[in-house]
Amino acid sequence: MKNNEQKPDFLFDKGNYTFLLIGIGVIALGFVLMSGGGSVNPKVFNDDIFSFRRIRLAPAVVLIGFGITIYSIFKKSK
Repeated sequence: MKNNEQKPDFLFDKGNYTFLLIGIGVIALGFVLMSGGGSVNPKVFNDDIFSFRRIRLAPAVVLIGFGITIYSIFKKSK
């Protein structure tokens, strides 16, 4: 009889995993936005490292990604 077989119990629901993957993607996007701004010559300083994208936008995107990830952990399953 196959009625006694149990389905594996997962800790999270499909929606939780979806939010978790979205959060990880947003975090990765923030780190990509943070990258770059170096100089080929180490004796030349590049002011591009202090751009709005690297100082304000990228850390905000990373924090939003962490918020989405935390939400996916605390979200109740149905």
